[in-house]
Amino acid sequence: MAERLVKYSRPKQEEIQSERAFDSQCPYCSMQCKMRVIEQKGPDRTRYKTIALQNPTSEGRLCVKGMNAYQHAVNKERITQPLFKVDGQFVPVSWDFALSIIKEQFTSIQKEFGYHAVSVYGGGSLTNEEAYLLGKFARVALKTKYIDYNGRFCMSAAASAANQAFGIDRGLTGRLYEIEQTDCILLVGTNIAECQPTIMPYFERAKENGTTIIVIDPRESETVKIADWHLQLKPGTDAALANGLLKILIERDLIDETFLLERTNGFEEVRKHVQSCSLDLISELTGVSVEELERVAIAFGEAKRGMIFTARGVEQQTDGSMAVRNFLNMLLVTGKIGKEGCGYGAITGQANGQGGREHGQKADQLPGYRSIVNKAHRQHIADVWGVEEKDLPGKGVSAYEMMEKVHVGDIKAMFIMGSNPIVSNPNATYVKEALEKLTFIVSVDMFISESGRYADLLLPTTSYLEDEGTITNLEGRVMLRPASKEKPGETKHDWEILCEIAHMLGKGEYFTFSSPEEIFNELRLASRGGLADYYGITYERLRNGTGLLWPCPSTDHPGTDRLFAERFYHEDNKAHLIAVPNTPHQAKELVTDEFPLYLTTGRVVSHYLTGVQTRKSTALVARDIESHIQIHPDTAKRYGIEEGRLVKVRSKRGAVSVRSRFSKNIREDTVFVPFHWGDTQNINDLISGQLDPTCRMPGFKVTPVQISMLVE
Repeated sequence: MAERLVKYSRPKQEEIQSERAFDSQCPYCSMQCKMRVIEQKGPDRTRYKTIALQNPTSEGRLCVKGMNAYQHAVNKERITQPLFKVDGQFVPVSWDFALSIIKEQFTSIQKEFGYHAVSVYGGGSLTNEEAYLLGKFARVALKTKYIDYNGRFCMSAAASAANQAFGIDRGLTGRLYEIEQTDCILLVGTNIAECQPTIMPYFERAKENGTTIIVIDPRESETVKIADWHLQLKPGTDAALANGLLKILIERDLIDETFLLERTNGFEEVRKHVQSCSLDLISELTGVSVEELERVAIAFGEAKRGMIFTARGVEQQTDGSMAVRNFLNMLLVTGKIGKEGCGYGAITGQANGQGGREHGQKADQLPGYRSIVNKAHRQHIADVWGVEEKDLPGKGVSAYEMMEKVHVGDIKAMFIMGSNPIVSNPNATYVKEALEKLTFIVSVDMFISESGRYADLLLPTTSYLEDEGTITNLEGRVMLRPASKEKPGETKHDWEILCEIAHMLGKGEYFTFSSPEEIFNELRLASRGGLADYYGITYERLRNGTGLLWPCPSTDHPGTDRLFAERFYHEDNKAHLIAVPNTPHQAKELVTDEFPLYLTTGRVVSHYLTGVQTRKSTALVARDIESHIQIHPDTAKRYGIEEGRLVKVRSKRGAVSVRSRFSKNIREDTVFVPFHWGDTQNINDLISGQLDPTCRMPGFKVTPVQISMLVE
């Protein structure tokens, strides 16, 4: 919506001299709630308020983060001009100087060490246009294979599982409203009540309609309040628990033999595997009784319609991909996919976690969910970009593995856009040491983050109120985010920054864009015929505000509401099942006498990701000004922990200090710490760098730790 300026002639004109309204979408979670931010200027101060707008996803709702999102956009600590580090201090410089120093540094580093010595680190909150352009920038302007993004720590396990099982990865296989039409729902490792609050009414209405809701989580989170049953499993045992449920489904003949025969491959392998599994052993491994397993399996198996949702609790593990595959096995053996009121939902974490992984900022991916190692896919993109296929770089490595490449000297410089790797990566001290080793770092951000402190050059970017573009929400719905607020100071949009650097590097002919819509039109061509086909989506079609679900192959196509009604996306048109071991081949760290408790991490309702934005919001910081450790009172008593006191939490890799909060809603062998803080409260300092062999996801949810009270 264009900026609206309204002049008032009323007695209180001295209090409110002008009012402007900016329509946008929330910059936080994947629900992408629509909003209007109203700016009221008075003689002494400017006031803001937020109004929720109607849309087909959140139905006119906003959570506490969305209501207060404007506060970071108008925060006085925003970077509004380029900053260059001189003698350890940042000093303002011109854009001309900033661009020239980038050219000088990147050119000299690549001349001495090769193209791949410069890396690119992206973010899951970039618009589709900017995520697409970042991938093109890396491969065409820099000619580097080293590009990945923080979404590697968010959706990679679910994405790889869905791709392997179904042949395609879209957040939801159907529509959100189908939640209300189903009979049984499994929520696996997802605390939607705090992470995606505006989705909750769908589940509340489902419950009112008689739907059985089952939550699988080591914590009794806020989400458990809507559950009929809660399986409070031991951290890291999700794959084994799914095997137990599968065994019961098969032995009780609660499966769809016709569906399995006609539409799947691999069932016999799964059947033989679970026959060899012992329910008593699975119960011992998971801490969930056989009776509870039977009750849940029978409820799901007997339900006419069923849905399974997963999130970071099951995915952020070193066997997260296989654990999710096992829950997808449950959907497939019961035939609860491709039908109304049935299906799978990966609850996307980041604002554009879905679109961000579709169009080229992953190490192994090209736009449209094409593979960078597939020659035909490479040729398609090369033709769209006007380059030779042979000149496109090959496959790089995942986000954390780029830090390993820094340590061994393969990567000498890093271009970071919209990410804070010191706080989001595992083994944070190791990552910090990697950034210290780099010859040159450019960070594009709104604030000086924990990672930004290590940059040589900071480039000021725009906020969600200022930067127009498309976002793909958790349904796979592409939505146009309007943005009409003026850019503060000398800030530039991410896409403008990329184009200007590309021009400085002599690649300007490939980056001649003058608007996000122009970039999107090239993205449409690049994605055409791919799995994530956006070709039929245009800005004109999106301006009605309801969005379109991909794949959308033509401009008269209505978008795809439900996947798999007729086929899956493998060459044989079938879904693929696979036997999943109870314990991963690559063993997880286990608790010991020295480190006797399991640490699991996650979010709180008032903060988002590494907190760079939400910690600049006074209203959100007031709710959670510091981190904390959630601990069962009996566990606290055992280790001499008093409530409200500082606690030292230590693993093999490091230690942090956080304040204790007692709760009977967590297992006695488990503690929980949110990950929104850095420095001495950076909980990822404790997390291992061990990665899922399939998707390269770290094991954020299972870390053995010890705790002790600090003397204050």
